[in-house]
Amino acid sequence: MRTVKGSARTQAKRRLRKRAKGYRGGRNNLTRTVKETLTRAGVYAYRDRRVRRREFRRLWIIRINAAVSERGLRYSEFIHGLNKAGLELDRKTLAEMAVKDPAAFDAVFDKAKDALAA
Repeated sequence: MRTVKGSARTQAKRRLRKRAKGYRGGRNNLTRTVKETLTRAGVYAYRDRRVRRREFRRLWIIRINAAVSERGLRYSEFIHGLNKAGLELDRKTLAEMAVKDPAAFDAVFDKAKDALAA
């Protein structure tokens, strides 16, 4: 008996086209182009998930630097002071404190500055 792929092929194409919904031109209805486009989109998505983490870290560092500069210290000195003081706060938390809770950030800043002086 001769068998053909038939409905399985149709389902596979339907799954591909569903993922390519919203793409323009042949990118959403020509099977070969759809496969290429989805592969490339996956590569970009994978890469940019990592890039997003880098960009957030840059943003946090910029915010911390701005807050620390207002108080008369450089970012690198502040981080060194935190390490000397034994305060293990990540940059995300420090940036949130700098923006939303300046009083708490002042307390952390003072401890870092004292550790530098000692």
